Amino acid sequence: MAVEVLTTADGRAKTALSHAHAARWREARAAGSPLAVGRAEPPMRPARPDKPELLPPREVPRRRTGTAQGRIALLHALAHIELNAVDLHWDIIARFTHVPMPIGFYDDWVKSADEESKHFNLLCDCLESWGSHYGALPAHAFMWRAAEDTAEDLLGRLAVVPMVLEARGLDVTPGMIEIFGRAGETAATEALRVIYAEEVGHVAYGVKWFNWLCGRDGLDPKEVFHGLVRRYFHGALKPPFNEEKRAEAGLPPDFYWPLADEVKDAPGTAGFR
Repeated sequence: MAVEVLTTADGRAKTALSHAHAARWREARAAGSPLAVGRAEPPMRPARPDKPELLPPREVPRRRTGTAQGRIALLHALAHIELNAVDLHWDIIARFTHVPMPIGFYDDWVKSADEESKHFNLLCDCLESWGSHYGALPAHAFMWRAAEDTAEDLLGRLAVVPMVLEARGLDVTPGMIEIFGRAGETAATEALRVIYAEEVGHVAYGVKWFNWLCGRDGLDPKEVFHGLVRRYFHGALKPPFNEEKRAEAGLPPDFYWPLADEVKDAPGTAGFR
């Protein structure tokens, strides 16, 4: 099921499959007969449509949010991030089945993938209501680098994707809600509020399973997190941090503050969202 999502190129088709498979998983769990996890061979890179054109991060045009076109560009960038997030969550399900994990691990990432699918479609609906669409503008492939770098390291994947990249979303989304709110863009504002509320849970799932794995192996989670971020994350952890929402997700300040601006910033890595 996860590989079917990963090998589907069209964004709307990908998210429709994601919703359908998540519903099937939930129904089986509710019936007391969970689907077998099994084994799969996920692709190193998920299928993608011909558009958007993927550019190096420094070549993606800057977004000036004071104009309608700038806000469309920002929403397009967010839709691209959400589509990547759909694949990232199905990928963590498919790629690490050799690591024995409780069934709750799969519950959490299926739920996350389902929610990211909703987020992508909410943003696409906004773009289409403004006469645009996903694929109309260029994007970059930086996000998937985290998946490639951690393809053989479940702890590394949990550290970099939910605990760094998605946690960054908690930092910057309130400012974007304000941008669209000031512009009177009600649908976009409401979509971002939904995304903001649900992303807390995705960060929390990362923290929960990171701590679970560290506890199982007798490791210090904070020390392991610092080492993995230094190893795999190609950019700086940039304040200001949304300490309230990070704490709500179970991510304490002594995890991320020691890494703030420690690594030289790479082009295009300043913000996840």
